[in-house]
Amino acid sequence: MNLRELLSALDDFASLSLAESWDNVGLLVEPSPPHTVNTLFLTNDLTEEVMEEAVQKKADLILSYHPPIFTPLKRVTWKTWKERLVVRALEHRIGIYSPHTAYDAIPHGVNNWLTKGLGACTSIPLHPSTAPSYPAEGTHRVEFCADNTQHLDTVLSKIKDIQEISCLTTLPARVEGEEQTRVSLNCSQKALLEVVALLSQNSLLYHKTEILLLQKPLLPHTGMGRLCTLREPVSLSDIIERIKSHLKLPHIRLAVGVGKTLDSPVKKAALCAGSGSSVLKGMEADLYLTGEMSHHDVLDAVANGISVILCEHSNTERGFLSELRDMLAVHLQNKVNIIMSEKDRDPLQVA
Repeated sequence: MNLRELLSALDDFASLSLAESWDNVGLLVEPSPPHTVNTLFLTNDLTEEVMEEAVQKKADLILSYHPPIFTPLKRVTWKTWKERLVVRALEHRIGIYSPHTAYDAIPHGVNNWLTKGLGACTSIPLHPSTAPSYPAEGTHRVEFCADNTQHLDTVLSKIKDIQEISCLTTLPARVEGEEQTRVSLNCSQKALLEVVALLSQNSLLYHKTEILLLQKPLLPHTGMGRLCTLREPVSLSDIIERIKSHLKLPHIRLAVGVGKTLDSPVKKAALCAGSGSSVLKGMEADLYLTGEMSHHDVLDAVANGISVILCEHSNTERGFLSELRDMLAVHLQNKVNIIMSEKDRDPLQVA
């Protein structure tokens, strides 16, 4: 499969526009074209050990959930391990692609997979995503009525000279029994200031002006984190066992909320794969489930009677790769061989 075709298909599967603004997603390393992808290699983290595995398995594109390049590289040498990843990838004509928070947001993504560790439940995003573009061009809509045709022509002529104006329309209207013309236009924030300045030169015209903010619509079931409502309340101890089973972990870290015990019922759980401090902060729930949180955020949650389960960062993400492999096989119509890393693992372990 041609690399460009594959990238287009991956964006159809999960639009990169859903990723957080701070993230570094998409194609991070590209071999010189043309580049054909026969083998797609999935990993949660791209370490040097995983890169060597990808080379041995003759991968053409590595899909690394976490972006191995996050802060800008000032040089590409053999000195640091992340620079060496780039060198190795280019030497062996292997592309590197990272979806990261785009996969967190989608309804069929990482957080949805993590909810399955709680048992039967319904879930909604903690921070819903908005559509990647406005419902129409521009950020604002300006509407006003005028009855002086000659004067209106002059105003419209000046409006047309303003940059970032779109969807300018005029329609006949009857206002308080008088025949008038209703003008509607879309504009950017910058153009809005010029439009308002122009209309304010005529107070009668200006007082008949309405300015509407064009809001991006929310995307259903899409966004960061999940607030889960269990079908039936379950004790904290039972939830712990479910999560350990789902994540295939022999242990988790637990902070029991003030006034709660292992027998306390859990009805609502807020979760976030990876690092959950900022996403979970302030959410009302019986339980927070994530990979890692800061010490003080754990203290805050506990003081508010919320128990916290921490499973280490990538342990709350890596299991999703099995589902991803199956979903991508269908989405790509089995045109690409998809394999998972066997070397990828969380760097932390109990000694």
